[in-house]
Amino acid sequence: MRAVKFAGAAVAAVVIVIALLLVVGIPSGFLTSTIASRVESATGYRLSIDGTTRISLWPTLNVTLNDLTLADPKDRSGITRLTIDSVQADMSLSSVWSGRPKISELVVTHPVLYQPLLRERLPNAGGTSKPVALDTDGAAIDRVKVTDGEIAFARMRDRVESRISAVNADAIVGRDRKVNITGTARVGEHPTKFDIQAITPAPPADRPTIPVDFAIDMPDVLKSRLAGHAEMRLSGDVVMINGVSGTLGDGAFNGWASVDIASKPLVKVDLDFQRLAIPLAKSPEGASGQPWSDAPIDVSALNYVDAQIRISAHEAVIGEAGLAPLAVDAKLAGGVLKAGTANLGAYGGQVTGELILDATSGAPSFAMHSDLAGVRALPLLQGLAEFDRIDGKLQAKLALRSAGTSQRALMANMQGTAFVNFQDGAIRGINVAQMIRSLTSGTLSGWQENGDSNREQSTDLSQLSASFRIDKGQAVTTDLNLTGPLVRVTGAGTIALDTKMMGFRVEPKLVMTTEGQGRAAEPVGFGIPVMIQGTWSQPRIYPDMAGMLDNPDAAYAKLREMGKGLFGADGAGLGNILGSLGLGGATAPGGGNLTGNANPQTQQPGQNNPLGGPLGEAIGNLIQQGLSGGAGNGTATGTGTGTATGRSRSLPAAPSPLTPQASPASPALEDPPAAQQDSQPMNDVLRQLFNR
Repeated sequence: MRAVKFAGAAVAAVVIVIALLLVVGIPSGFLTSTIASRVESATGYRLSIDGTTRISLWPTLNVTLNDLTLADPKDRSGITRLTIDSVQADMSLSSVWSGRPKISELVVTHPVLYQPLLRERLPNAGGTSKPVALDTDGAAIDRVKVTDGEIAFARMRDRVESRISAVNADAIVGRDRKVNITGTARVGEHPTKFDIQAITPAPPADRPTIPVDFAIDMPDVLKSRLAGHAEMRLSGDVVMINGVSGTLGDGAFNGWASVDIASKPLVKVDLDFQRLAIPLAKSPEGASGQPWSDAPIDVSALNYVDAQIRISAHEAVIGEAGLAPLAVDAKLAGGVLKAGTANLGAYGGQVTGELILDATSGAPSFAMHSDLAGVRALPLLQGLAEFDRIDGKLQAKLALRSAGTSQRALMANMQGTAFVNFQDGAIRGINVAQMIRSLTSGTLSGWQENGDSNREQSTDLSQLSASFRIDKGQAVTTDLNLTGPLVRVTGAGTIALDTKMMGFRVEPKLVMTTEGQGRAAEPVGFGIPVMIQGTWSQPRIYPDMAGMLDNPDAAYAKLREMGKGLFGADGAGLGNILGSLGLGGATAPGGGNLTGNANPQTQQPGQNNPLGGPLGEAIGNLIQQGLSGGAGNGTATGTGTGTATGRSRSLPAAPSPLTPQASPASPALEDPPAAQQDSQPMNDVLRQLFNR
């Protein structure tokens, strides 16, 4: 608002200069000191005319002043000032002879207002300053044009500078004192268009109230037109804006505001919206697999304004996320912003929390805590983070803090705790049970969600929960738990927030019934821990063979049950593996074909299901013979006619959770541990069984 005072003073100064030039005569270079004295007595600002003064009489009387500077004599630093390249005024000779010059057009070229940025409010802030006198001795101006104007905000000590540039404005003054101002500008990097209509008060007026209608278009920031009406009044150094009402897009609002311009601005705002839409930039497709940005995040502007803000809305849309109702209170003082909400409705649930942003240091820091209860996860995550994989009722408790000048730095410095719990929902686009079965044929690359058919699949879940302890960007959990009608998964692992990597070791189990959590039968365990390693978007998923050999007897016992639930409804998965082992013609006790294709000539009645006891017993017999067979050739002979011969290979060491590894199918050449020599034949069979 200091710019308004300077603009008023500049207009008064120009009118006074032109009037004196016309009264005294042509040329007027020697009158510079007289003009400057008259301007200072009328406006309180000091005018310097360092360029030439030119006057022409054809086709109309035209006066041009070059290189003007308007400054506050109380400002010893000289930072606050207004410079103008040139001022040109056109007027009629008849109005000059009458002693009341009527300026038809006033053109101001490249005015630049230099405004310092202050970190602290001055001690005399809040005092009453002398209002600007605009007595122009009866002179009138019909039109004012500003070309290529700028407002430069700077603080040299902090090396901070920002500008409102490319200001082109056209102000037309009507006979009824109505002023219509239209124009364009660039606020930072954002193009802006404005249209302002006001009624100037008739002089003399003490603390006049000015009705203002405004419309602002800033498509990069607001996305919708901001239009409204307000009553403005200047009370000392405080600009009061009462009776604010208007629309932002299709949402109406009302409230009030004030700005104290004595030194460091103090802004107070209280607005209530029927519907508030805050657009967020959408991440490009595939951004989840891209690293965090190193682009600097600049919030230093928070140091140079104080504010007290209350925003409420019956309905709010942030990005694509809908919230209702919304009530946010924020206070900004000394470069520290505190914002909190106690009554935020979100998709059938409630959100409470507080955010603290400290911009006083070179690396801004933030701290937040938030509680979510009963919020539907899919629309919330999809709207805020474009994540559409999990649906269900979300409960969460977050307590986070970090510091950094970029996205990557903030993620790398993250500290705190987080607990999330999804209930009665689904994992969309991913069939966890099918993924577990697919592990029998080799390592999986990614979440197996590609393809139109897989996109329609999902994994129903009764509960998915985990608690994380976060230190230096590493989120560690030891209690991952997924419970669904057809699958159970428990595990532990680490998520690297800065590198978007993950490392988990999970224990999956299949449930061959849809009875839910209250069923009587126990789930069928995979028998082998599963590793999930790599990037968030495309991790490698494979059995942890080294983990299985930590307790081989228990693992072998588990394999007896694998035929019942792990290899699909027709046993084809196991048949393919046995075929690769040279057991294509192996039969289960009693004639069942181990490839999953029943042999009608050898199959006994009642044994047409290869996934029942015969297949499980066949695996068990194969294991037992592998355990008791000789260590020399690694041959295992089953009850049927097929044989399997395996080559001795040692297993690679267990990988580090967050370190990218070579393919688990790549063999290591070191000798097996001595403690595992007795079970070497079965180890050979298992390695071939899992493509190791």
